[in-house]
Amino acid sequence: MTRIHCSRSIATTIVALLVLAVVPPVHAQGTSDVLLRLLRILRDRGSITADEYEELRLAAATPAPEGTAAARPALAAAAAEPPGQPATVLASTDALAARVQALENQAARDSSEVVKKALANKWYERFGLRGYTQFRLSEVAQGEGEELEVPADRSVNAAETLMIRRGRFVLSGDVTDHLSLYAQTDFNASTGAPDFSLQMRDLYADVNLDKSKAWRVRMGQSKVPFGWVNLQSSQNRAPLERPDAINSAVEGERDLGAYLMWASPQARGRFRDLVGQGLKGSGDYGVFAVGAYSGQGLNRADQNGDPHVLARASYPFKLSSGQFLELGVQGYHGRFVPQTQAIPLGGGSVTPSRPDEGVVDERVAFTAVWYPQPFGVETEWNLGRGPELSDDGTRVESRSLQGGYLQFNYRQGKAGMPLFPFVRWQYYDGGRKFARNAPHSNVNEMDVGLEFARWSELELTVVYSHTFERTRTSVFPYGSAKGANRVGFQAQWNY
Repeated sequence: MTRIHCSRSIATTIVALLVLAVVPPVHAQGTSDVLLRLLRILRDRGSITADEYEELRLAAATPAPEGTAAARPALAAAAAEPPGQPATVLASTDALAARVQALENQAARDSSEVVKKALANKWYERFGLRGYTQFRLSEVAQGEGEELEVPADRSVNAAETLMIRRGRFVLSGDVTDHLSLYAQTDFNASTGAPDFSLQMRDLYADVNLDKSKAWRVRMGQSKVPFGWVNLQSSQNRAPLERPDAINSAVEGERDLGAYLMWASPQARGRFRDLVGQGLKGSGDYGVFAVGAYSGQGLNRADQNGDPHVLARASYPFKLSSGQFLELGVQGYHGRFVPQTQAIPLGGGSVTPSRPDEGVVDERVAFTAVWYPQPFGVETEWNLGRGPELSDDGTRVESRSLQGGYLQFNYRQGKAGMPLFPFVRWQYYDGGRKFARNAPHSNVNEMDVGLEFARWSELELTVVYSHTFERTRTSVFPYGSAKGANRVGFQAQWNY
């Protein structure tokens, strides 16, 4: 409003001065007609108001005082032109219109600069709102054994039809040069109950310790920097869900924690390019990161006062050919307090026991990503030990685990046909600590899919999955589904 008012006031003043300075005598009918036409144009465009138009029209119609013509030889000559030859009149009027337009443009630029300067130090001008939504449908052909169950994907269910898998909105920006904020909500999250809810996913601050923002401290609820595929946004990932072997370390990928991160300006630029150029990067979580987090998972309170400690190193190399290669290693150690519930054993009911201080939970993982330019390869593998139900079902103890995934993909970026086909194999053998009683889980699956994004606002994905084996970890006696097949369809819109 300030800019519009400023521009209009300046324009009105300019037009009034020009009218008074250059309006020819009233008997120059051609000039008056053209000038009135100009004034009407300015009125219709909103450069002057209706009242201002009327005032200027009357001023233009007022006879000029004696001596005016001498002071305005060009316009006097124009007024003396024979009827039917208004070339000079029209030229003068065109020049007047061009001058008014130039002055209006200058006024608009000047007022815009004033507005920018006034808002330059306002923190809310540095914030942005974005997000994405995933709309999904899955069809399942059951195989042998138990009913197929995919903990991260509730659409894999005979009773489900259409569903919104994720509905994310992100508010983020720089409050100052030393403080950045990030908040993300999910409008279709699951709390473990059959219903969906609005849920906090991220709420953290980055405190930048130097001007280049190479060193920063992240505090709040954020992604735990363990596993490249866990850090990669679901908005960028081609497969519908993350592999169980890596995601089982931190289901939901997030926890309350604090981390010290470092990355050189060059590395930070590469992390941005790997996402911005459509190469499906994981984002900037530092070249080095160390810290501690609660260890109990997303939106869960700590249970033992003993946080997990973590360290990670990952670097995006750029080869002379322009090819990107990222290599990384990460690990964590802590004690996890699993939730337990009674199960039928020996004709009775038994609730598995666990140490009050929690069960030892530690892993190390290795990452290698050859980014799709156009061929790509992703692989991660982790091993360690974590909570798992004992063979006799009476206690939860720390037992060994291992697993990972291997994915091949291709990025076809030709105009009009942006395709991203991929093939992924995943394997996991270990306890699922976030399930009640932390039952042992075997996962062995193959995914073949295709992502199509004709426009950046809309991505369509179809995935066929064959399950060699997958343990159903929600129902005792925790049997497995074998030989099952499913097809998933997803539409994702970005905003």
